[in-house]
Amino acid sequence: MPSRFDAAIIGTGQAGPPLANRLTRAGMAVAVIERGRFGGTCVNTGCTPTKTMVASAYAAHLVACAAEYGVAIEGRVSIDLQRVVARKNVVSGTARRGVESWLASMPGCTVLRGHGRFVSPTEIEVDGNRLTADRIFINVGTRALVPPIPGIDRVGFFTNGSIMDIESVPPRLLILGGSYVGLEFAQMFRRFGSDVTIVEAGPRLIPREDEDVSDAIRDILEREGVTVHVAAKCTGLVKNGASIIARLDANTGPAEVEATHLLLAIGRKPNTDDLGLDQAGLAADQHGFVPTDEYLRTAAQHIYALGDCNGRGAFTHTSYNDSEIVAANLLDGENRRVTDRVTTYGLFIDPPLGRVGLTAREAQETGHKILVGKRMMTQVKRAVEKGETLGFMKILIDAETSRILGAAILGTGGDEAVHCVTATMYADVPYTTLQRAVHIHPTVAELIPTVLGELTPL
Repeated sequence: MPSRFDAAIIGTGQAGPPLANRLTRAGMAVAVIERGRFGGTCVNTGCTPTKTMVASAYAAHLVACAAEYGVAIEGRVSIDLQRVVARKNVVSGTARRGVESWLASMPGCTVLRGHGRFVSPTEIEVDGNRLTADRIFINVGTRALVPPIPGIDRVGFFTNGSIMDIESVPPRLLILGGSYVGLEFAQMFRRFGSDVTIVEAGPRLIPREDEDVSDAIRDILEREGVTVHVAAKCTGLVKNGASIIARLDANTGPAEVEATHLLLAIGRKPNTDDLGLDQAGLAADQHGFVPTDEYLRTAAQHIYALGDCNGRGAFTHTSYNDSEIVAANLLDGENRRVTDRVTTYGLFIDPPLGRVGLTAREAQETGHKILVGKRMMTQVKRAVEKGETLGFMKILIDAETSRILGAAILGTGGDEAVHCVTATMYADVPYTTLQRAVHIHPTVAELIPTVLGELTPL
């Protein structure tokens, strides 16, 4: 194995492999270090496996609602969770092997299996072997946060990764955390047949969103039979035979929730605590993230932090974009910055939420004069035709500049339709450009111009 490289990449999440591809194509010798499964969170415990299982849950939901569409199904319908998991494993495994083979096929790329740690600002040790690199890219991702709740070490619990290997449907599933990860699993397992309870310490579900979005999502879940407790903090966990008892300090007073299975979904922790950052002259912040400038350089200018571990976006698409920013600046002479990015993401419950830009609360806090357009999905023909009319569309406009500030599209196709708004925001043109566009009928996106034609002051 060579001991000196032009670049070393620690981790094979969504930023690492595409960056390795760009660097090797430019003629650089690159070392890629992976101590676990190739592909990072997205491929192994995040987007790919969860959305595969969400698809199975959606199929189960359609079967349950088939009579509403005039479709009669004879006999008992049941969930074979082992087959659901097996399908997930095929999809996820294919993606993982694809990443590994891609890296192995890159001329100039040396793949090292093992735990990489800094031993100096330019040296990394991988299971006893030492290498030197002119530039180093940290792409180590995050893992599920395990909170210090009294009794948690004695009751047994799942995280987002381990619960996707469960072999049977949990009779009663308790989920601690009412944000994006917790909500997707809540609806998924409810559709598989579990009794599901969500406990959220904040005053409402996904408190990052506007209140009307939070309320609508709670309504969607409760319509399907999910029990929701907000403003409720879990103060202790006790094992009682086959049951887990969660003691809550709630806004209505002390309470208890009994479950057979427990899922922790209260946050993520960067995998930076065993990298030897101090040997490189670096330090993580109080949450474990590696601070960077707008070009994704750390305090050591030849070391970069990409993906979830830099705290600048916890999404596959932002991680990939990190690699594009770095490659464009290093290889193409561009001046791209992470601060140029427009925040956009989705929540993949059914119906999904597509989000871009500022929430109404954020826009108000930053002093914008706001116009808002809002339309319920019951007024969207595509949603009516599909029989999926829950949710709404909301778009925020700066009254002085006519620029779009943000949007929330909660409803069927919302995760796709929101990209019309995203593209317009990147183009930095007045909202009237999108308002005057002609969209295909019947679609969800065709109603975006209608929403923009019904603006009122917020």
